[in-house]
Amino acid sequence: MTASQPAVSAPEMLEQLDRIIEIMRRLRDPETGCPWDVEQDFASITPYTIEEAYEVADAVQRGNVDDIRDELGDLLLQVVFQSRIAEEAGLFSLADVARGISDKMVERHPHVFGDEARPEARQQSRRWEDIKAAERARRGQTGVLDDVAAGLPPMLRALKLQKRAARVGFDWSDIDPVIDKLHEETSELRDELAQAPVDHAKIEDEVGDILFVAVNLARQAGVDPETALMKCNRKFESRFRYIEQQVEKDGKDLKNTSLEVMEFHWQAAKSALKAAS
Repeated sequence: MTASQPAVSAPEMLEQLDRIIEIMRRLRDPETGCPWDVEQDFASITPYTIEEAYEVADAVQRGNVDDIRDELGDLLLQVVFQSRIAEEAGLFSLADVARGISDKMVERHPHVFGDEARPEARQQSRRWEDIKAAERARRGQTGVLDDVAAGLPPMLRALKLQKRAARVGFDWSDIDPVIDKLHEETSELRDELAQAPVDHAKIEDEVGDILFVAVNLARQAGVDPETALMKCNRKFESRFRYIEQQVEKDGKDLKNTSLEVMEFHWQAAKSALKAAS
């Protein structure tokens, strides 16, 4: 939908939601449905849910509105799919999912749905965390790190753990000590790599420390580490494809190209892509 297009009417929206719910019901029908869809359960379908969420993020990074719409549709399908599995087991329905998130949003925004004063964005962020902490306490989760899902992607979980700890003062006051810590962890990795024989468990531990500090560094710099890494991945792809193209133009095979030649093209790619941006 573009800015010039009229908003979708409520009946049309409900019609399309009913349609996807009915499609999923038929796909999951044990007698006439799709065999693959029928055999799925919470555990087997969850990796696809995670994948679709990342594909939404990728589409947003690329700024392609059509792709964003399509990927959001794929993610919505996952919500409908998981809800259908639950409904068949007599656990909950899609209506329960929608009701639960609606109630939660109303509770977490008393300045919109209640009579509290409208806060600044930063104040609201703190208020949001206070409300979520109260929700966790009602569930008996009183630990600072309680309810940080173990199934989150490691980088995202590291960020959430750090934010939780920072809320109670366990945090650096500025970014300089984090940079120092990164140097410290890198030095410790060098020391372990210099050992003979190398202890791979210790190497893994030191690399983990470096990655955890890197997430903290991004947080202190006000940068989302996952977004930064996605952009870095895209940059690497562009530059490496440039190397491939240049080697191909020279009539050579990349596998038989020296590192020095590839590095030359890499630097050229940096200049070319910087000039194009």
